[in-house]
Amino acid sequence: MRLCVSSYSFSAAVRTGKMTQFDTVAAAHDLGFSAIEFTDLTPVPGQATTQREQMEFAARLREEAERLDMRIAAYSIGANLAVTGDAAEAEIERLSGQVEVCWALGAPVLRHDVCYSLGEARTFDTLVPTLAENIRRVTAYAASLGVRTCTENHGFVAQDSDRIERLCTAVGHPNYGALIDVGNFACVDENSAAAVSRLAPLAFHVHAKDFVFYPFSARHEGGIETRACNRIEACAVGDGNIPVEQCLAILRRAGYAGYVSIEYEGRGDCFEGIRRGKEALLRYGVEP
Repeated sequence: MRLCVSSYSFSAAVRTGKMTQFDTVAAAHDLGFSAIEFTDLTPVPGQATTQREQMEFAARLREEAERLDMRIAAYSIGANLAVTGDAAEAEIERLSGQVEVCWALGAPVLRHDVCYSLGEARTFDTLVPTLAENIRRVTAYAASLGVRTCTENHGFVAQDSDRIERLCTAVGHPNYGALIDVGNFACVDENSAAAVSRLAPLAFHVHAKDFVFYPFSARHEGGIETRACNRIEACAVGDGNIPVEQCLAILRRAGYAGYVSIEYEGRGDCFEGIRRGKEALLRYGVEP
């Protein structure tokens, strides 16, 4: 497994204007990373952008990465594929454009969400046939460009390991798999090690993330409220309650040899959080 960092980890510095998304390539390089992944390309922060502008920006990012002898490991975007009819056609067309952006980046993997609420559906399984059909069309197009697609355990609805497994089974396409975020299972109160052991054979990409867990009885007010009304607070990898090292051992045993990307979203200095996470992952046997 190889070390990587997500541009999302630098979000605090980008939001305050201390750096731009373009600057994250050099920042990652200076921190000792040889690979980076990107989230939602925004050439001008806070401004809407066209797919053409994203393609041009992607080419610039790829050139900068090549200048620094770095790889762009993945591209992550949001999506809502729990739609039918004209809405589905529009979203599939948009995602196909994002596949092209991923290709322009030179990234081998595109991660997209599938939905953020059940809407009028009473259960997740009610949505699976619609999700699977739409995902299959996106990944078939991506395959033609040599890009693999995957869905992360993210967004509370498609977050449990059994739901991701059922979704991958329903899509049934070899070009589609899972982005396993070892920390995100905590958002739905699922044991990360058990969840990773279920999904490890489906892994196309991996995020390393950590949280400090606060049970409901602690009445903690910060962080994120989980599905079961516990609370979790983001921190540097290795500083929380997620068994990150065990999760990586499970992935290694399953034969995963791809990138492990730090996704830091704690409240502290993002550079320090990334550094601490990198040190932890190196201790856990991830290659620089």
